[in-house]
Amino acid sequence: MERTDLEVTTLDNAIYMRMKNDVSFLIDGYMSLYEHQSTFNPNMPLRDCLYLLELYQNYIDSRELDLYSSVLLKIPAPRLVVFYNGQEKMRDEEECILRLSDAYERPEEEPALECIVRVININYGKNRQMMEKCPKLFEYAYLVAKIRENQAAGKTLEGAIGEAVKDCLARGYLTELLTNYRREVMGMLLYEYDEKKHLRNTYEEGRQEGRREGRQEGRREGLRTGAMKGRQKKSYESARNMYRRGFPVRDTAEILEEKEETVAAWYKKWEKR
Repeated sequence: MERTDLEVTTLDNAIYMRMKNDVSFLIDGYMSLYEHQSTFNPNMPLRDCLYLLELYQNYIDSRELDLYSSVLLKIPAPRLVVFYNGQEKMRDEEECILRLSDAYERPEEEPALECIVRVININYGKNRQMMEKCPKLFEYAYLVAKIRENQAAGKTLEGAIGEAVKDCLARGYLTELLTNYRREVMGMLLYEYDEKKHLRNTYEEGRQEGRREGRQEGRREGLRTGAMKGRQKKSYESARNMYRRGFPVRDTAEILEEKEETVAAWYKKWEKR
């Protein structure tokens, strides 16, 4: 491969530990991994480290390189970037750096293994120079900002998205995407944009259903028999969805108001499949 060629290396979700990195590619001697997140995840260095191990293994296998060779093998250097547009962190920061070594139980001055991730704030109004160089990213940031603004004004999520889409089209933002794939975009935004709220609502509906059915003891029994009903079933299904999307155990437990050990047991069960 010429150094100027681009090779897409994004992991297949079905291949590696049910995880899927958003975008990764090889170009000009760099292994670049890019993620987009609306929920701040301090565990990205560990996640990216796991992604990199698989990507480097694929790189070695595809080129039939010999790890036991007496000649030093040259491999692409990693570039790890997260585009973040959540609201719970980095309100005043343009970017931040996450390090794998921050997670070590015993801090070391010179860790034997380090993984550094650059988190870039792509909320509207942040990183203006980068936004000017990437108009589509600016237009996306504007769309998200208008959705939030419309919600703050009292509109429903669906109404907020609809008004934001109209606003963008009037300005000529994301025209092709919002014209040719409007239904798909609306559906994606409705599901993805406020996922935490969606999951909390699902959990609350399940809890009310469980109360109506009088299944106070159904939770323990349901875990053993797989016949979960009402609240527990809703919570279990939401947790499985979050597991597939890469949510850490702690975040899932917090969102669903479940015990962390319960969610950890579910995750362990799904990892075996």
